Amino acid sequence: VQLQASGGGWVQAGQSLRLSCAASGLVFGFTVMGWYRQAPGKQRELVASITGNSMTKYADSVKGRFTISRDGAKDTVYLQMNSLKPEDTAVYYCNAEKSMFTTRDYWGQGTQVTVSS
Repeated sequence: VQLQASGGGWVQAGQSLRLSCAASGLVFGFTVMGWYRQAPGKQRELVASITGNSMTKYADSVKGRFTISRDGAKDTVYLQMNSLKPEDTAVYYCNAEKSMFTTRDYWGQGTQVTVSS
């Protein structure tokens, strides 16, 4: 299983970024995919997740600003981040939850998002 995340960068507050995570080696349609983030000195936290039938869940801090989506044809999950705030600065990680076809969670390599005020 491989998760390849991309799309991070540096932006000013109020701007947007889109993260992508390309998955391989998974039965993608049966896997809950998620984005987590970890800021310096803080614990990793769930940002958003999406099930195989596109049910979504968001952290309260990003509701209304971030949108998670998935493309089954490309085995890719996206995180559209709008109205970014400095407190969104973190390393963002793609996650594939353990499913009936795997024995554990899998993580991507992380992509840095920096939002300046």
